Amino acid sequence: MAATGQFASHMATALDEARAAAARGEVPVGAVVSGPDGQVLAKAGNRTRELNDPTAHAEMLAIRAACTAHGSERLTGCDLTVTLEPCPMCAAAISFARIRRLYFGASDAKGGGVENGARIFSQSSCHHAPDVYGGISATASAELLVSFFAARR
Repeated sequence: MAATGQFASHMATALDEARAAAARGEVPVGAVVSGPDGQVLAKAGNRTRELNDPTAHAEMLAIRAACTAHGSERLTGCDLTVTLEPCPMCAAAISFARIRRLYFGASDAKGGGVENGARIFSQSSCHHAPDVYGGISATASAELLVSFFAARR
């Protein structure tokens, strides 16, 4: 199936972005926004420390860049692939951007906002909920995070 190959290749790119974030001393999370026909519109890794910006999560940076590339604040028909379950802030941005599908790797029991925690897309105040597919390359995504934090303890 073509879609399977697409999100698998985008997860590989998201994992590359996460590794690059770790190399910069950032929490290793990477994200890719792809357009309706699967082309990459934007990709990013966390940059909160580098930019001194608590909103500079991989998803937020990728969404901002994709909106610029797309020429709209709405990313209708676009997909987001991210290595970690988005936090509530990022989940709200995903909703506001009208992302079509969310693919994510590792679940985040502590800080997630999709399947855990606030469950933003399940709230009555949520105007748009994407199709959500979790657990894609979850082991590789989780291992990046575990090894990153283990090295700092």
